[in-house]
Amino acid sequence: MNSIKLDILAIGAHADDVEIGMGGTIAKYGSQGMKVGICDLTEAEYSSNGTVELRKEEAKKASEILYAEVRETLNIPDRGLYLNEEHIQKVVAVIRKYQPSVVFAPYQVDRHPDHGNAARIVEEAVFSAGVKKYEAVGGYPAHRVSNTYFYMINGFHEPDFVIDVTDHIQCKIDSLQAYKSQFIKTKDSIDTPLVNGYIDMIKAREGLFGKQAGVEYAEGFKMKKPIIIDKDLFGV
Repeated sequence: MNSIKLDILAIGAHADDVEIGMGGTIAKYGSQGMKVGICDLTEAEYSSNGTVELRKEEAKKASEILYAEVRETLNIPDRGLYLNEEHIQKVVAVIRKYQPSVVFAPYQVDRHPDHGNAARIVEEAVFSAGVKKYEAVGGYPAHRVSNTYFYMINGFHEPDFVIDVTDHIQCKIDSLQAYKSQFIKTKDSIDTPLVNGYIDMIKAREGLFGKQAGVEYAEGFKMKKPIIIDKDLFGV
């Protein structure tokens, strides 16, 4: 029953979602000694390029680059991320197992339906994980997450807050390049947006977020409740 207690649990629909949205943030806090974990809801078996086995190898390498402590895959069917009790229970079990302080999930507004559906499942699971009488697989005790934040995958949305990742942008790029099957075009690749300058687009997006905030690179996040600013109001 014992497992590592995480500071941050980042959840994605597919391996590489978390890296796209918040790889720099994971590297930043992981390198500072915080406990960060990643959970992929599916094996991404419907990916246009690569295989399940290859993507797992790539995900392992990416996790090491980002200083992630743990990575789990829940084996929910790819393109089958629907809001139902079975899927909610699986995510509840992971949240209760690792007891994260905060959880990150994909932003609901995204061209890929799996990303929005993943966000809804995670939101339900975060709430249910804190309900003592809610029973889920694994038998872990209830756990209440402090905050849930949403990272962006496909798209550029006005962030509610940003995290400076200037010193860790290369870790983010390296973690994406670990997914050679997804982002590196070869003669055997099926032509998709991911193999056509996608990493450059993501780096440019983080550059725009950074410019807005007065730093070189930043990752943008959405949230559903206000941030409380106290002593940091005047930058001290």
